[in-house]
Amino acid sequence: MQLHTTALIVFCFFFLLVTLAGFWAARWRRPKAGMGSLEEWGLAGRSFGTWITWFLIGGDLYTAYTVIAVPAALYGAGAMGFFAVPYAVIAYPYMMLVLPRLWTVCHRHGYITFADFVNGRYGNRWLTIAIALTGVLALMPYIALQLVGIRVVIGAMGIHGEWPLAAAFVILAAYTYSSGLRAPAVIAIVKDVMLYIMVLAALIYIPHKLGGYARVFEIANQLLAHHTPSATINLKQGQFLGYSTLAIGSAIALMLYPHTATAVLSAQSANVIRRNAAMLPAYSFLLGLIALLGYLALAAGVVTKDPNQAVPLLFLKMFPEWFAGFCLAAVAIGALVPAAIMSIAASNLFTRNLYGALIRRKMLPEEESRMAKIVSLVVKFGALIFVLKLPAPYAIEMQLLGGIWMGQLFPSVVLGVFTRWFNPWALLIGWAAGMFSGTAMAVALGLKSSVYPLHLFGSTYPMYAAVPALLLNLAVSTALTILFRAMKLNAGTDVTDAAAYIG
Repeated sequence: MQLHTTALIVFCFFFLLVTLAGFWAARWRRPKAGMGSLEEWGLAGRSFGTWITWFLIGGDLYTAYTVIAVPAALYGAGAMGFFAVPYAVIAYPYMMLVLPRLWTVCHRHGYITFADFVNGRYGNRWLTIAIALTGVLALMPYIALQLVGIRVVIGAMGIHGEWPLAAAFVILAAYTYSSGLRAPAVIAIVKDVMLYIMVLAALIYIPHKLGGYARVFEIANQLLAHHTPSATINLKQGQFLGYSTLAIGSAIALMLYPHTATAVLSAQSANVIRRNAAMLPAYSFLLGLIALLGYLALAAGVVTKDPNQAVPLLFLKMFPEWFAGFCLAAVAIGALVPAAIMSIAASNLFTRNLYGALIRRKMLPEEESRMAKIVSLVVKFGALIFVLKLPAPYAIEMQLLGGIWMGQLFPSVVLGVFTRWFNPWALLIGWAAGMFSGTAMAVALGLKSSVYPLHLFGSTYPMYAAVPALLLNLAVSTALTILFRAMKLNAGTDVTDAAAYIG
């Protein structure tokens, strides 16, 4: 592949800029006592106001792989790939209803993770470990996908080999270790400004060059008809249920991911969360525009066997090389923010809810902070090995499982915010049933898709596997709670403050 020197120089300039910003973040709002506690290193002292939280959550949810994968889905599969837009629309009313209350409880009790909340709410060590383990397992391929996004961008500029990705990993690891959550918060501001410039330029300039949107959609529809399997820019008969359950199930999982919890719990008040739920739909609008890049790539004549290459190749083909470098830098920087937050979230879970739960003693703040920093390095190193030693489809396939797994936390976390009716042992068994059935459905599809053809009463219902798995989870949790209540089985102890749930 041709080496794009100008694009590479511009890319390196902006990458260096955000690297310096990441290290500078260690001094930004640094408390006099330093960052010797998990609350300061992992949640930035819960000090972020509305705008910083907005950039942080947006940078957390709209990742480099979002910019690569959502257009790639439309490039390869047509309208079915557009499900990411309605699920973002569903997610924010859900966020408004659930997360401010969760923030209040976690703030009042000093909880760092949602698994901390489950432990306080139900007093069951094994349920807490299950919640934490699910989060860590789901995050690993997600972090790997951010590195895949960086590799796709670097490869499009003509740079090959493992060293560029390894160098990006070392930089990411270094400033996350020193600055904690403050680093991605600072970088998120730069990343989002660059992303908006990139998308708006692409959606105005490229269609103009191609003859307008009507022409773009016409060409995209014609080309999709020749794909295997064939696709269109409109949903086909039989895709509606799969599309809607993908949107609903993904929205449920999105707000339960540990990196979402980390970004949310770093806010300074519950009202900051409410204001962000109202403001974040601006990112949904941006996501809809990003998705259209897949159709633009088709109309522009971008031909690639790997749909993930569609957006980088589109930029290099349609833009002057210097601006293509700017756009590719925006995509790569978009990987740094979520990768940093995800590694912090995974280290918080391991330190507090896996290691902490197993040793059965409360660690000192300095011990927690020190361990979390080391674990964050291990997590990123593991993700790097995953990307370098295994084919990229493995990370994508594992991420399909991650979304299914995260949905199974809904009864314990989301319903737990509103009711203490469920028995923790019933929730644990329901979680296991949901995890097993959801994984079995994805494996039955060869991990190539997450839309499973469910056969019921002589009919077939293609559904996102997370949804029937969650329904089974809820049914088992409900039935066993009724049974365990009748048996007067120990229901654990709720140590959370009842007043925190009011309002």
